[in-house]
Amino acid sequence: MLRIVLGVVAGFFGWAILWFGSETVLTAISPGWFGAHQAAFQSAIENDSPFTPDTAILLIHCVLAAIVSLIAGFVAALVAGENKRAPLILGFLLLAIGLLKAAMSWQLVPVWYHVIFAAILLPMAIEGGKMRSALK
Repeated sequence: MLRIVLGVVAGFFGWAILWFGSETVLTAISPGWFGAHQAAFQSAIENDSPFTPDTAILLIHCVLAAIVSLIAGFVAALVAGENKRAPLILGFLLLAIGLLKAAMSWQLVPVWYHVIFAAILLPMAIEGGKMRSALK
């Protein structure tokens, strides 16, 4: 049981590090486009100001969520030593955080983004866990 908890924690922290790290890299590569979009989004959240989302960046976020969730599920399974419970619990945790993020930014981005982003998290974490047994 302890290994499952450690797997979930490792997967969650891995997800966070990869997510924020990739956003930092994308902002450094494209400060005028990606970075400006992220800064405008942050400002809109903090100041309740208008925001115009860029569809391409929203799609990048969806792809990024899929990749990062897959890796996090793999890490959770690897640390837990099993590929079912830890990725499943991690997936539900990521979904809960994703739904919280959607609630905070509901009015700022289109509904399709919230639905796709949230829908990706759980199944990709589970698939990442399955990858662990495929590599044995």
